[in-house]
Amino acid sequence: MCGILGWLSSAAVAPGGPEAQAVGQGLAQLRARGPDAAVTQTLSGAVLGHARLSILDLREVANQPMTDPTGRYWLVFNGEVFNFEALRGPLEAAGVRFETRSDSEVVLHHLIRNGPEGVRDLNGFFALCLYDTQTQTAWLFRDPYGIKPLVYLADASGVRFASEAKALIAMGYTPELAREQLGLYFQLNYLPPDRSLLAGVRHVPPGHWLAVTQGAAQPPQAYYRLPAPGERRTAVAAEYPERLRQLEALLDDAVRLRLISDVPLGVFLSGGIDSSVIATLARRHTPHLQTFSIGFEEAIWDETAYAQAVARKLGTEHTVFRLSAGHLFAHLEGVLDYLSEPFADASALNVYILSQETRKHVTVALSGDGADEVFGGYHRHVADSFAARASWAAPLARLAQLGLGALSSNRGTRVGRQVFQLRKLARLLALGPEARYRYLASVAEPEAVAAFLTVPFDPDLGWGPYLALRGTEASLGGFLRADIALVLAGDMLPKVDLMSMAHSLEVRPPFLDPRVVDFAAQLPETDKVRGRLRKRILQDAFRPYLPPELYNRPKQGFEVPLRGWFLTQLRSRIETEYLNREFVQDQGLFSYPGLERLWAAVQRGEGKADWTLWAYIVFQHWYKRHWA
Repeated sequence: MCGILGWLSSAAVAPGGPEAQAVGQGLAQLRARGPDAAVTQTLSGAVLGHARLSILDLREVANQPMTDPTGRYWLVFNGEVFNFEALRGPLEAAGVRFETRSDSEVVLHHLIRNGPEGVRDLNGFFALCLYDTQTQTAWLFRDPYGIKPLVYLADASGVRFASEAKALIAMGYTPELAREQLGLYFQLNYLPPDRSLLAGVRHVPPGHWLAVTQGAAQPPQAYYRLPAPGERRTAVAAEYPERLRQLEALLDDAVRLRLISDVPLGVFLSGGIDSSVIATLARRHTPHLQTFSIGFEEAIWDETAYAQAVARKLGTEHTVFRLSAGHLFAHLEGVLDYLSEPFADASALNVYILSQETRKHVTVALSGDGADEVFGGYHRHVADSFAARASWAAPLARLAQLGLGALSSNRGTRVGRQVFQLRKLARLLALGPEARYRYLASVAEPEAVAAFLTVPFDPDLGWGPYLALRGTEASLGGFLRADIALVLAGDMLPKVDLMSMAHSLEVRPPFLDPRVVDFAAQLPETDKVRGRLRKRILQDAFRPYLPPELYNRPKQGFEVPLRGWFLTQLRSRIETEYLNREFVQDQGLFSYPGLERLWAAVQRGEGKADWTLWAYIVFQHWYKRHWA
């Protein structure tokens, strides 16, 4: 796991010249991603930089930028390719002599031998640049699901790229706000995985490469796409018991590959099914396994009893980091300061602290990320399936919306939560498949955003690719494809990457092995969601190996206590700084009366108003860093 960056110039570059100096300054911004080595290399038409977190082959000879024996091809690589040993054999048979034991050198020679199409053979997560000094052509690759970030800026000087936008700014990019993206940001509390709030800055989309020749970039080209409905990429058994065995075997191998490491390794263990499955499989291949979880002093949120039950059953060395809401609040400023771009999933605070504490023990952690999006693990998957079957209830839904209109939806009370859920269900029953997806994937609807945002925005901007994946058919498969492309790649994976990399911790998600994702996409929908049961096949496949209490537990969940902070520790700052009338009016982006109404809704505890206010605070904290 590392930080990469570079300047693919449209003009000649020289050692020590402005491009080289700029890359060096950008490299300093990525030291948290790669604290073990920082190297720049000036080439014909390019400068490449690499900040290394050493995982495989810790010797200096495995540092990057890395070249082949001819010096023609150069690689900077962030991530891990877990099937590198299988790829190495054919290369050795073809006469390649390796100087290191690293996956990076295998990737370099595999791409030289097979061209850009060879990226399809890589099983792992990565953002990388392969540069050909002879033709002055570079290929920038991003892994199929967007686990690793890769941002770029194309202008008259060429193409600058990096693992995070803060490095682009250090390389001379002058920040400019992409105002047209604000409406989408406030709908989602994040942006889709190819977009940015920095004008001119783009993210290479997941599963794409970007070709650059003599500083001129071509449009990104897809090399991977999610399986289409009915598409067969692998054999899937006709009988359910055999599919259970197939899933177990695929996941077991995915975990086995992700245990390869020359540094200490552990597993995040929350006590839920997903992380418990990963820990169970890891224990089969690791005699001494470390597991880590967060515990909360507030009993209603604490799930450590379930994690400890799994740890006892497996015999792992288990560590619990016990926190309070106060601990979370103490790290709020650190999280906000680390972000290169606004990202308003408040649960990032949990991941930030878990990563900080875990890094004191290990350098690599396996996680259960991706299982919900791949196998159907969210309440919204059940809600959408119910709404698709219950279209007959739409007239009743319209009546219910009228009847619920006057009731409070304060999610801080039991009755308020029930009213909130009933309103949501009533709304769903009145919508078609694409509109249901937009509603379920959003934090705020466009009309709610327009009530406080003065910048004109297109409410349909950015939704097209995900609604196309969702489709007009009321299928769970379409919903999950859209979730993998939007929610997973835009929210869940960036959250883990950013917060773990802030502490130089590599996190590996075995559920996102492409073999597992492609297998899951071909399963019957009832293998995933059946009635109110979610992730059915995953639960059934590992039922014999997990403690029974995991299957009989009440749903607890955890929400960062944003509203409590807003009304106490943050109240004065909100009212005097973030909602300062003069500042808001001078900024010219927001309606002050609209923000006052939003603040009043937060104080009443209405719906998800606290989440929207948090998105506003995250944005303003970032905005003031650059323009205030």
